[in-house]
Amino acid sequence: MTVTLYGIPNCDTVKKARKWLDAQGIDHVFHDFRKDGLDAQKLAYWLAHVDMDVLLNRRGTSWRKLSDTDKANNDVAHLTALMLDNPTLVKRPVCEKDGTVTVGFTAQVQDILAG
Repeated sequence: MTVTLYGIPNCDTVKKARKWLDAQGIDHVFHDFRKDGLDAQKLAYWLAHVDMDVLLNRRGTSWRKLSDTDKANNDVAHLTALMLDNPTLVKRPVCEKDGTVTVGFTAQVQDILAG
């Protein structure tokens, strides 16, 4: 089954994941948030599989650029709208394989993608 990897091409972790997938011979498709966008249905699907705290990157530059009001509002609908408006708020990479959604690129994620 093909892995779909979501992210932005200049992210170091995305680069590492793509290189690893190539080296492992794992078929994958890259979805670039900046070129291909992010829709509400896809984001809702991810949030059905992983917690908001896992998916939302509160440590990146995109988060730091938000207003204090936006950062203080922890309402799921508000945070979802922020991610739709600015997909770089999503932790990267997000990978889908056989109905499984992973976030980041840890050894555990590598095991899931290789399995």
